[in-house]
Amino acid sequence: MQSTFGKNIRVSIWGGSHEPAIGVDIEGIPVGTRIDMNQLRAFLQRRAPGNSPFATKRKEPDLPIPVAGIAAWGGGTPPEQAGDPEQADSGTGNLASSNSTRVAGNPGALAEAPVIITTAPLISFEIRNTDTRSGDYKGLRAVPRPGHADYTARLRYGDTLNMAGGGPFSARMTAPLCIAGGIALQMLKEKNIEIGAHLYAIAGIEDTPLDPVSVSAETLVKLQKMEFPVLSETAGEKMAQAILQAKNDLDSVGGIVEVCATGLPGGIGGAMYDGLESYLAPIFFGIPAVKGVEFGAGFHAAELRGSENNDPFYYDYHGQVKTRTNYHGGILGGITTGMPLLARLAFKPTPSISRKQDSVDLEAHKNETLVVKGRHDPCVAVRAVPITEAALALGILDCIMEVTK
Repeated sequence: MQSTFGKNIRVSIWGGSHEPAIGVDIEGIPVGTRIDMNQLRAFLQRRAPGNSPFATKRKEPDLPIPVAGIAAWGGGTPPEQAGDPEQADSGTGNLASSNSTRVAGNPGALAEAPVIITTAPLISFEIRNTDTRSGDYKGLRAVPRPGHADYTARLRYGDTLNMAGGGPFSARMTAPLCIAGGIALQMLKEKNIEIGAHLYAIAGIEDTPLDPVSVSAETLVKLQKMEFPVLSETAGEKMAQAILQAKNDLDSVGGIVEVCATGLPGGIGGAMYDGLESYLAPIFFGIPAVKGVEFGAGFHAAELRGSENNDPFYYDYHGQVKTRTNYHGGILGGITTGMPLLARLAFKPTPSISRKQDSVDLEAHKNETLVVKGRHDPCVAVRAVPITEAALALGILDCIMEVTK
């Protein structure tokens, strides 16, 4: 199964949680774009399972392997600067493999290259699944997990999907999303756009919100380096305790992630369905377990008067138009204002819990009880922090490329 989104940057995610591999095809990245693989691997490790007591014990290296449209970078002039976007500058030796659709030689070796370069309009990566235990999911086709896609997937696709580990509905599919998003983050950073996120709330325990008016790029970079990204150490400790308590109770908890972009210029986006929120919403809602999205004040804006919700304009010392407050979250009419872009994503509690639950046997046509086996996150929001950064980066990059056509 393949899932695709985007207009100027087309991202297609394919595979399944317990298939041999999962991957992503990305169309629209300019030929000659350099990708720092060390940075990309580090970004994927923030999302990878098995690295935290707050995550599933499934251990996956999540190594991004280039399989199409990519070559190793050895310095020299990028192809687009050499005057021919389709051919490598053989005189500088900057491309270590051919410009053919598929990567020549050993893709696994190319995955270890420190820097790679795009050589075709469509590039592709895969991640090999190595720690699957499909037997844990054997009975779930007949007895679906409450709160999970097991039942609805059977209604829609019958027996055609491999639903082990959640199949294409699994949070495992956010790993290839993070490949695409990790590349987008690098491209945006070159434009001085920084993106970061934190755990806004877990089980009702709230962190200190980001300053909607003056959040700094340094704050976002600091959050990117934290294993448990919060602004308040006290709130973080309480959140961690709540997650571990739910885990000990064979249960799970939900959470909210706040994600922010700084350095975004005004004038990006458009009216109605060309608006930046319209670009971002389907990417956000495509992340498994997301049940709500809000920008700026979000639902709280419905409680305010216009005189409160309207953000007053003013000229700063550099002659730039700013707003004194930022209830609009950096977007007005679908177009960026130049203020920090702020969004919050609500994640439901992980449906796969080890407590006994009521379900049905779809083959025997009777009521049934279920105890879920397998390895699952007690709170998906923790590993979702870099995923929200990836999603925001892809939406912003897509919208920027629309404006710069």
